[in-house]
Amino acid sequence: MSDTTTVQVNRVYIKATPQAVWDAITKPEWTAKYGYTGLAEFDLKRGGKHRTKPTQEFVDLGITNDLVDGEVLEVDPPRKLVITWKLQMDPSLVAEPYTTVTYDIEQTQTAGTRLTVTHDVTGAPNHAALVSGAQEDVNAGPGENAGGGWAWILSDLKSLLETGKGIAA
Repeated sequence: MSDTTTVQVNRVYIKATPQAVWDAITKPEWTAKYGYTGLAEFDLKRGGKHRTKPTQEFVDLGITNDLVDGEVLEVDPPRKLVITWKLQMDPSLVAEPYTTVTYDIEQTQTAGTRLTVTHDVTGAPNHAALVSGAQEDVNAGPGENAGGGWAWILSDLKSLLETGKGIAA
């Protein structure tokens, strides 16, 4: 019998304040600059909705619907955000259940801010493969690295906050 629980944990240390990391996760002017890009909108209260709308680059490719959506489960700015999360760009992903993403943001004594992203992709094998980085060489237009998953997104976020440019820039 196989284990149906899948939890992926990714961590990065960023020379930035917890507030700067929080803003980069929750504000569209930041989310459009790193990772797969997209314009995040959050109703930052328990039960609030969130979605990521396509940037102009996605629209130019014909992708006009929301890229990601879900619900806010817990919010404690700038320390913790827990959301349900589902990619809406492919029928195989839409068919899967919502997953849960937890962002833990902690100021450290010596290493700036520690950002830990825990993604519970239980029962969502297509999401699990995509966010794990297992499909790293897949190219999907904006973001240019469709399968780099959380490791790629967090590396790009770190680079953007520390240098003003993402790794793909």
